[in-house]
Amino acid sequence: MTVRIKKSSTTLLIQHKNKIDTLKDHYYTIEQPSPETLFKEKGSKFYGYVFPVSKEEEVKLFLEQLKQQHPSAGHFCYAWQLGEEKIRFRANDDGEPNNSAGLPIYGQIQSFNLTNILVVVVRYFGGTKLGVGGLIQAYKYAAQITLESAAVVSRTIDLLFQLTFGYKELSKVMRIIKEKKLKILHQAMGVDCVYHIGIRKSEVPAVLSSFDQLHKVKIKSTDESME
Repeated sequence: MTVRIKKSSTTLLIQHKNKIDTLKDHYYTIEQPSPETLFKEKGSKFYGYVFPVSKEEEVKLFLEQLKQQHPSAGHFCYAWQLGEEKIRFRANDDGEPNNSAGLPIYGQIQSFNLTNILVVVVRYFGGTKLGVGGLIQAYKYAAQITLESAAVVSRTIDLLFQLTFGYKELSKVMRIIKEKKLKILHQAMGVDCVYHIGIRKSEVPAVLSSFDQLHKVKIKSTDESME
């Protein structure tokens, strides 16, 4: 879908795969790693960890840290999810029977409705086999109590825009920014003023309408999710 918003002699083109869903403009995640949790089942020990992540490369770093911390552990099973609207995820059984560890962990990430998160369960084998069903329940519960120990926060989904305007328009632009409580991500003061701002997704139509009244202010989307 393409929405065209006329701006004096220019046209702001906002292109996105789906129309703006103003009902979903926030998501849940964590800001800090959780405390270590421990669950025991028939001699096996399951240590749980949860970390905030913003890119896949961070997953590898946290896994390496845990492997150094637990050099004699048998399995480092994990699941992660990234993204607020375009979701990416992965689940890894790390040598346990197929779908007995990674997917139960990922199921808890979904159950808690979290994203940008990594959950790792480290297992020390206790000498008694748990069977596939027992492993599924053990990894599920280990992930559950780990996520229950984490401090969950809500964050808004913000779309990114660039404002370009002359110095005479600065006070008018700042008035809208303050009234709408917009986030200034970057600003450059050269021949013209260039502001990069974030607008909460549900408030985009109203904010663009306000800027549309300033005919000497040019605004364009810089958000990749809207291309």
